Amino acid sequence: MFNLILAIPSLIVIVRWLWPLSLPFGSTGAIALLLLLVSQYHFWSRLSSGSRFAPEFPRVIVILFNWGFGTIAVLAALQILLDLGTLTVMLARQHLIVVPDSVRYAISGMAALTAAFGVASALRVPPVKDIEVAIRNLPPAFEGYRLLQLTDLHISRLFTERWARAVVDRANASGVDLIVVTGDFIDGSVAMRRDDVEPLRDLRAPDGVYGIPGNHEYFFDYAAWISHLSGMGIRMLENAHAVLTRGDARIVLAGVTDRSALRLGQQGPDLEQALAGAPDGAPVILLDHQPRGARRAAARGVTLQLSGHTHGGMKGLDRLVANGNGGFVSGRYLVEGMTLYVSNGTALWPGFALRLGRPSELTRITLRGKS
Repeated sequence: MFNLILAIPSLIVIVRWLWPLSLPFGSTGAIALLLLLVSQYHFWSRLSSGSRFAPEFPRVIVILFNWGFGTIAVLAALQILLDLGTLTVMLARQHLIVVPDSVRYAISGMAALTAAFGVASALRVPPVKDIEVAIRNLPPAFEGYRLLQLTDLHISRLFTERWARAVVDRANASGVDLIVVTGDFIDGSVAMRRDDVEPLRDLRAPDGVYGIPGNHEYFFDYAAWISHLSGMGIRMLENAHAVLTRGDARIVLAGVTDRSALRLGQQGPDLEQALAGAPDGAPVILLDHQPRGARRAAARGVTLQLSGHTHGGMKGLDRLVANGNGGFVSGRYLVEGMTLYVSNGTALWPGFALRLGRPSELTRITLRGKS
């Protein structure tokens, strides 16, 4: 069903864009076949690695597939807009309008360029984005405390060791007190990704490096990944917390597992367990990969929740992404007195590596006291 759904844009392009063009039948058939082949990128990914989440093609092939898939998706949207515009004019003028081939070629060029920009935006090493968050009851000793959020790294054949090394270098140069990774470290097994994730071993911050699992860790060998990441010096908070201190002042850093764990017989997110034994009165920062549980966290007294998962959505698809994530897609939200920050992500899934209107980020968060 997944592959059939993803074939719909290519079918729109074939029927409404390609078929009306003045091309020889053989050329039309060859282009149609190519469009269908590209639309089944995720099926070919399953054949390459046994999982559509980890396409084991050479990097250039993954890039080309994403560009081709993105071009089809954008062209389908532009063709629908063209058809709607043409129909509107026809109804207004009460006569038939034939769209010239030049217009169809023009929108295909626009689609190809838009997709190329989207892929290039996805592949960059993101800049540091600075935000400030007001924290109620923030101990004075933590005024100006800075942490860096990485999320949705999706280290893979697309986001390789070289890219990961550049991200680590930028993170270490950010001058923060703490680094957190809010899930989706990888796409692939430990054996497949061992070399590519190795740069994460060099992440450094005075108060350490903490992480939580995202849904993609569960698509592979979850236990193996948690063990491997922990062995690299990343303290994984699986329904657990740590206490950050400055003298007698304390902040609780809590983390929960991902809700996709339940489908695989693993322990799902348990905020009560994560906060068990936490010091009373200390502000709580919660790491939760998916933002949809924010209202429950706010009711439990969490001060700041950091999430990812949505990749920031995409301009034009925001509401679709929001519907599956409690209404939260990108940026800062005030949820019943709690601040929720949903990062656009450091990278994104190599199965749809386009960024349009939602740039990737390394989020440097400075804590400020709230009167």
